[in-house]
Amino acid sequence: MQFMEFFFSLTMAARIAYSSYIFSLVHPAQYQRMAGYSRAAVLLGVFTSSVLGQLLVTVGRVFFTTLHYLSLAFLTFTLVLTILLKRPKRSLFFNHIEPAPGGGASPSELDQMHPGVDGPSGRKLGGMRLAAWTLVRMLRELGNSLQLPQLRLWSLWWIFNSAGYYLIVYYVHILWNVVEPTTDSTKVYNGGVDAASTLLGAITSFTAGYVKIRWALWAKLVIGVVTALQAGLVFLMYHTKSISLCYVAFVLFRGSYQFLVPIATFQIASSLSKELCALVFGVNTFLATVLKTIITLIVSDKRGLGLEVCLQFLVYFVYFVLLSVAYFAAALGSLWHSRRDRHQPEPLAQELSSPLKEKDIQALNLQDGALSNLQPEATTLAPEDSTWAKGPVSRELSDSRELPEAKA
Repeated sequence: MQFMEFFFSLTMAARIAYSSYIFSLVHPAQYQRMAGYSRAAVLLGVFTSSVLGQLLVTVGRVFFTTLHYLSLAFLTFTLVLTILLKRPKRSLFFNHIEPAPGGGASPSELDQMHPGVDGPSGRKLGGMRLAAWTLVRMLRELGNSLQLPQLRLWSLWWIFNSAGYYLIVYYVHILWNVVEPTTDSTKVYNGGVDAASTLLGAITSFTAGYVKIRWALWAKLVIGVVTALQAGLVFLMYHTKSISLCYVAFVLFRGSYQFLVPIATFQIASSLSKELCALVFGVNTFLATVLKTIITLIVSDKRGLGLEVCLQFLVYFVYFVLLSVAYFAAALGSLWHSRRDRHQPEPLAQELSSPLKEKDIQALNLQDGALSNLQPEATTLAPEDSTWAKGPVSRELSDSRELPEAKA
């Protein structure tokens, strides 16, 4: 199991790089659809493997060792396809991107904040020092980005809900064996259930790419509803003695989670520059893994409580209930503040569905404020000056006032 977890960690790291690579190829306006497409493609691949594995075991009576060989063959073929993909030629972090002449692409946000490769004292850096200084710049920009409410919300969802999701996925097969023990592999339909759940997840992920609502206002409520649904499904898996109901509950649980994954990916990616997407995805996944490990040590491991699998699912039910209560409380607070301020004209940024657009509006407002501070103050005219007529006389007066400055 530990050997499998090691390679699963490598897979998760590669998935983070895959998501960042996909977003680097498209315009930010297409982030939501691209997130839905990429997630649906991954789930369709899992669906295909699940169906193929179930057919080989049930109909072909193939041994599980043969399935491992087939998996290795598909992974080798995938590696060949990956090598043929277009690869980035340089890193956005450690290479300064000059704008193309004649109105090309603008520099990255990090380059705009800290142009060049100078250190804090203005000295040129190289090697490991350059990498360390760039990492510091990157973390500073990440700290500034965390001020966006949408980024904080979806990052917290990523951490807490992903930890609960993977706990269910890891231990649900053990629960199925407890609900209906069997030694005949031809009567085990775990692969078919995985196929159905991933197919539903692919459909919901694809649908999420076309959902158009005001996420800045309704995101917490949507997350709360989905999390409450997941809590009910986990309780059904814990309480039922029917393997069919347990299968259906897991399919719905997995499909509901996959609906929010592309939305979270889109909201996080559109809140950040392209340089920071992979960092945030990686940090969120790492924290989710740490949280999952802590819960596993407390609930499942022999060094902790060492609960049996049915009681573990009861603990996971309480976990999702607490999450849903927190999301509903946050949603009620947001709706109350929105209703209290409805008599005031809402700024344009609140009507946008993308945090990136809100960020651009804030930047424009800051630029306008800076330009207004640079405007010269109006000169107070003397009473006798107020009767002067506009025209050549005023121009002569202005020229006469500029003469001493020219001599000086």
